[in-house]
Amino acid sequence: MSNLRSPAGDIVERGTRIYDERLRHLLEPQQNGKYVVIDVETGEYELDEDHLAASDRAADKRPGAPLYATRVGSRSLGRVGGRWAATHR
Repeated sequence: MSNLRSPAGDIVERGTRIYDERLRHLLEPQQNGKYVVIDVETGEYELDEDHLAASDRAADKRPGAPLYATRVGSRSLGRVGGRWAATHR
């Protein structure tokens, strides 16, 4: 059986590790409930009460970057995703 991981699984693992090792102690509990969006390649992040605002800022920094998002202080799983580029015809 192959030991390959999906790209999304890799992003989740990397994002979770960055959050746990670098950001948790900086953000909790003061920022609990806000959204943090992490570029898993650079470790840079955006923090906002509005998930879309944080995602937009992170995507603007490095379009196409692999992003991981979660709520600060939450035990729920985070989100993985890219940004759809708008196309005009």
